[in-house]
Amino acid sequence: MGLFILRRLGVMLLTALCLTFVVFFLTNLYPNLEKLAKTQGNFRMSDEQVESYLTSRGYLQPLPRKYAEWLGIAPGYLSSDTEGKPVGRCIRPGIEADKVPTRCGILQGDWGFSTVFKEPVSVIIGTRLALTAKLMLWVMLLMVPSALIVGVLAGMREGSRTDRTLSTASIASTATPEYVSGVIFIALLASSRYGVSPMLAEAGLIEGKTLFKGTATTAMEAANFQNFFLPVLTISLYGMGYIARMTRASMAEVMTAQYIRTARLKGVSFRNIVMKHALRNALIAPFTVIMLQIPWLLNGVVIVETLFNYKGFGWTLVQAAGNNDIELLLGVSVVSVFVVLITQLLSDIGYVFLNPRIRIS
Repeated sequence: MGLFILRRLGVMLLTALCLTFVVFFLTNLYPNLEKLAKTQGNFRMSDEQVESYLTSRGYLQPLPRKYAEWLGIAPGYLSSDTEGKPVGRCIRPGIEADKVPTRCGILQGDWGFSTVFKEPVSVIIGTRLALTAKLMLWVMLLMVPSALIVGVLAGMREGSRTDRTLSTASIASTATPEYVSGVIFIALLASSRYGVSPMLAEAGLIEGKTLFKGTATTAMEAANFQNFFLPVLTISLYGMGYIARMTRASMAEVMTAQYIRTARLKGVSFRNIVMKHALRNALIAPFTVIMLQIPWLLNGVVIVETLFNYKGFGWTLVQAAGNNDIELLLGVSVVSVFVVLITQLLSDIGYVFLNPRIRIS
């Protein structure tokens, strides 16, 4: 097990370097750098002024050199602008020129400085990632148990009316994008003029004008059922159907296995067959899907966080891409890459605990 984990960590490190280099290359294409120069300087800058701006700040260096500086392997670029002020990668507001560090990259814990939010990238990502982690936690608590229950109930008796009903509902939830279900929930449950809320308000069953709030901004500080349930439900429904379908297929396959038939012939009750014999083996395939939901949730909440104005990790990704905030976009990409790789490692290790007969090759 230890050797397997070490090999996987080595592969993960190599994969992370390759993926981050690709993202670094795409974000440092000249059109992006030109847009950055005009955004930070003047939109009426001439081509010569743009080139001078980018040259003085080290953006036009060879790509491997810039990537090494971003990682913190090579010393950070340091120069001066047309006014004689020191500029470079390691220059930060409030830091004197003689105290500027030689290296300032990922390895030193310096993720760069956001040109839009005017804050260190590490601070922004830490704050926004905590907000999305809170959202992901409640989504997983609602989505995973519900999906497993639906999948097991559907797979226990393949072809029954319960199976057909639950399978149809699972397919419908997966086929409905978050931006569709989210808008429907807002219209039905969070509108003061349409849907359920006006009727409940007239009957005096709810306080205020709406049952839920159409925005989750207040949930960033104090989450409650009224301002947090709709985004949680929107994300959960989309992922629930996929997990339920995978669980149903795995459960139906296990229920036709020879050892299940033997248990039935021995007179073991159907409940014990499901709980003690079939369920553990049926959860091996859904376990992979559940683990893959974590990186999907981290980046797939972009639509939901934007729709409900919840300023988490996905919202930050949209802002970084829309405003050409290169350093912030790179920081978000690094976090996304490592979450995907670590999740896959945990998924592989989890296989062994679910079924020790699985060989590690």
